[in-house]
Amino acid sequence: MNLESSDSADPFREARQKDGVMRCPFRGEEITMILRHSDVRSAAADWQTYSSDAPFRVPIPSEESVRTIRQLPIELDPPRHAVFRALTDPFFARPKHPEVIAAVREIIQRIVADLANGEPFEANADLALPLQSRALTQLLNVPESEAEVWIGWGIHVFRSTDGDFKSGNVLEQYLNERFDLAMELPGNDFFSALAHGTVEGRPLTRDECLGFANLAFAGGRDTIIHTLTCIIDYLGKHPDSLEFLRADRSRITLASEEFFRIAMPLTQIGRVCPRGVEVHGLRVEPGQRVGLCWISANHDETVFDAPETIKLDRRPNPHVSFGFRHHLCQGAAHSRLLIRSFLETLCDQVDTIEIQSAIPARDVEAKFTRKNGFERLVTVFHPTASET
Repeated sequence: MNLESSDSADPFREARQKDGVMRCPFRGEEITMILRHSDVRSAAADWQTYSSDAPFRVPIPSEESVRTIRQLPIELDPPRHAVFRALTDPFFARPKHPEVIAAVREIIQRIVADLANGEPFEANADLALPLQSRALTQLLNVPESEAEVWIGWGIHVFRSTDGDFKSGNVLEQYLNERFDLAMELPGNDFFSALAHGTVEGRPLTRDECLGFANLAFAGGRDTIIHTLTCIIDYLGKHPDSLEFLRADRSRITLASEEFFRIAMPLTQIGRVCPRGVEVHGLRVEPGQRVGLCWISANHDETVFDAPETIKLDRRPNPHVSFGFRHHLCQGAAHSRLLIRSFLETLCDQVDTIEIQSAIPARDVEAKFTRKNGFERLVTVFHPTASET
């Protein structure tokens, strides 16, 4: 099923086709954005030229002013990246375990069932945030009750409404408390594994523990919330799409990947060029950054047929929404489980989706603007006959 969507509008098309790059200021720093699919993947694989070993400078804009610790393992290069990543791989593999799959599905079914009553709700606060938080307890192997704390932080605990990053003091205080408890009373959870973990023949430092946990919370929060609300909005505007999925559940896997391609909240990610490099005629000096523009790569017309059209059965779909090569997102399996289970639950419990009002969120920069989720999305789930 192929449907046009204004949500997939591409502000990088002209620059990608003409030059392959765009130089854009971000908070006073000129970033050379790499736009083409092949170039983005090549840069992601070439860590010697495009390095992640740059604390606070992998996000764009930089985060020196909002956190005090290096995010791990994303702000390391190979081979140390793989050594550190292995410490938390067992937790990010949990979404492949049958008991975790069942638990996540039950959480999603419960949340949707509570909302599928024909009454309006706000999709960010009432659905996406609780779903993301409760599912995260399964990933980290902590009691679901812990999600109440995370939900209490609200939608904008990491970013303000204008897109700037907030100070991480609330999160860091919480994490320090959890690591203190894990040192005293260790268990089988994420915090205990880090608090008692070793790397390179030594115990992890507290800052390293915080770096892992900071990324686990910040990295998967906005991504899941954004994707869920974009799916709700799209299915509400295109009711035939839900019927299309309901008619053949095998389509859900392909549809999930297409939503990941289109609903990519992270416009780009930074890499520092230690020796400098020239990218399509633009010189990047030693120590300067480039941006790997994931969302532009996901719209590259040389790779994706009709890239601004949402095709729920698109195949192949080599999107880069989870990164590429060395830094392929640890949370990809978790995200896929959540989105596929959410679509399955909608097919079971929701007849139609009504969008009553929407306030889009936007990334507004000097040279581009793109729609990026919703500040507010008031929605009604009309239940299926069996759910009434």
